[in-house]
Amino acid sequence: MSLMSISEFARLSWLSPRALRLYDELGLLPPARVDPDSGYRWYAAEQLDQARLVASLRQLAIPLTQIKLIVRLDSQAAAEHIAACWAEAESSHTARRELAGYLIDRLRGKEPVMYDAKIREMPARRVLCLLRHGTGDEIMTMGRDLIARLRPVAKPRPGDPVSAPFVIYHGEVSEDSDGPVELCWPVPDAEAAELGARFPDLVLRTDPAHQEAFVHLGQERLEREQLVPVLEGMGAWLTAQHRQPAGGLRNVLISNPQSGTGPDGEWAFPLRPADSKTQVS
Repeated sequence: MSLMSISEFARLSWLSPRALRLYDELGLLPPARVDPDSGYRWYAAEQLDQARLVASLRQLAIPLTQIKLIVRLDSQAAAEHIAACWAEAESSHTARRELAGYLIDRLRGKEPVMYDAKIREMPARRVLCLLRHGTGDEIMTMGRDLIARLRPVAKPRPGDPVSAPFVIYHGEVSEDSDGPVELCWPVPDAEAAELGARFPDLVLRTDPAHQEAFVHLGQERLEREQLVPVLEGMGAWLTAQHRQPAGGLRNVLISNPQSGTGPDGEWAFPLRPADSKTQVS
């Protein structure tokens, strides 16, 4: 096997020595040989194709965690994964364009669109929760893991917001802000203690009875950048109704087996009790 120095490999692969060291530390592109005395890295010519693939994927701004998965797949599966990543990137770009337009309009004095929210009564219920700090991708991964663990033992009822899992945003999730976010899964009262003991890493608590204002978006999926108009639109509605939120924004995932593409989405704010003068029917 013919080996080349890290500097030569960097030149041929379009990756800097700094990037190669990082990818080695991540287990993404380890060298073919490391000198035991000097620690110097040597690479094989056969590694160039993978290195160039990594370089190209980084040009698409695909996260390293996703690239680490892609390079382990066969060609067909890797192609499908890249297509999915690009579709997500295009959706995010569209969302950023919409956010830019929204901010331009607002700064020019245009009033935010008021959402046609509704109010519903939510009973007290027992929920298993996981509170975590993290980026958007990390929260999505934790959410998928929680669904896989809890759906078999506490399946939400179709179209029912009471049994639907929900995500509470206690803080912003962005490139600079990591929440925290609380993933919540309602469980039957009679089985709550047993399930709490079965999943000791989750917190079993009671979500108190409350009213909440919500908007139903169905199968429409919102990117993170689209949440600002939602927040301000719901805020305008709450102001017009003389109501105040009693907690963080919630993403409620309503079971919809007929959709074939996952749950329906709702965004909701729990409400502080309204006095007799401001009570909304």
